[in-house]
Amino acid sequence: MEVKLKRVNKAFHFEASNADNLKVNIDANPAIGGEGKGVRPMELVLMGLAGCASIDLGLILKKQRQELLDYEVLVSSTRNEDDAKAFKTINLHFTLYGDLDADKVEKAIELTLTKYCSVSLSLNKDIKVTYTYTIK
Repeated sequence: MEVKLKRVNKAFHFEASNADNLKVNIDANPAIGGEGKGVRPMELVLMGLAGCASIDLGLILKKQRQELLDYEVLVSSTRNEDDAKAFKTINLHFTLYGDLDADKVEKAIELTLTKYCSVSLSLNKDIKVTYTYTIK
């Protein structure tokens, strides 16, 4: 796997692309000179976690013969106060739509975050990752 990052301007606007030439704009916080022209890197981490967890959760629920009609994830976090401002906590709130068995959903989310989601497994173990969910 490879991605490419190129500078777009003399501030902190970058464009990242993958092997399929799909692009993401990245920018810094305006407090340090960003211009609001892209997603901040730490937001990308949260988006990557939500995307990875969503793919794995969908696959697990399908194997469990659970009919997932729709799906949303809200990811919230807190960060440390040191210079790096690394994540301290991350919570994923899954909202799942369909006639789903709560026990199967619980097991599927647990497996997703602890065994299958490569982004979750790549996070520093000092980060407290939690989840909640609602079935509608």
